[in-house]
Formats: sequence, structure tokens, C-alpha cells
Amino acid sequence: MDNENKIIKVKITGIQTYGAFASTNDNMDGLIHISEISYGYVKNINDYIKIGDKIYAEVIGHNDNNNQLKLSIKDIDYKNDGSRLTRIAETKSGFKPLKDNLDKWINDKIKEIMDKM
Repeated sequence: MDNENKIIKVKITGIQTYGAFASTNDNMDGLIHISEISYGYVKNINDYIKIGDKIYAEVIGHNDNNNQLKLSIKDIDYKNDGSRLTRIAETKSGFKPLKDNLDKWINDKIKEIMDKM
């Protein structure tokens, strides 16, 4: 199947703790695994989608054994138009800028407060 990376419209047909089942207009079934819902922690899939919702999903794979699509919604605007979302790249410096500047910021704030007294 040559639908990988294609954005398609699906209907949510079932929800389990590990993911959501979806169906396409051409009667193909797919699974949106819980790890493909969001980059953040997903406590409850129902916070994102519900049974009966018609949403957009990205095809990220195809299971030939059961002819089921592997779907994702974490990189697209799945509720509106299926457009790709841009993700802000993580910085390589991590918390270092905070560590380097925290003492200065604290001292600056203390001075500001003391000057007002």
C-alpha cells in the first residue's frame, strides 16, 4: 500500500486504553496507538477524541498481516483540516541558560524590590 505519510479522513469507531480504532471511507480499518495521539503524556484518549468523531489522521504504516493502517494524529491539525503542524525544535543547551542566569536574575529582582522601599 502506498498511502504512507498521506493525510486521510477517518471516523473513530472504538477506543481502548492503548489506542483508538478508526475506519476510512473505503472501509479500511486503522489504529491510532496511544503513543501517536500526542507528544505529551496521554492519560485518557477521550480527552482528545471520542467515538463517532470524524477527524484527519496520517498514515504512518500498514500491517500486511491484518490489512490494518497504522495512524497518527500528533503532527497534524486532526480536528480542523489535517494540515501539518510545525514543532519547535528542542534546544541542545537544555536548562544551562537558566542555571547560568538564575543568580543574576534573582539579584536583579532583589535590587529592584529594595530600590522601591
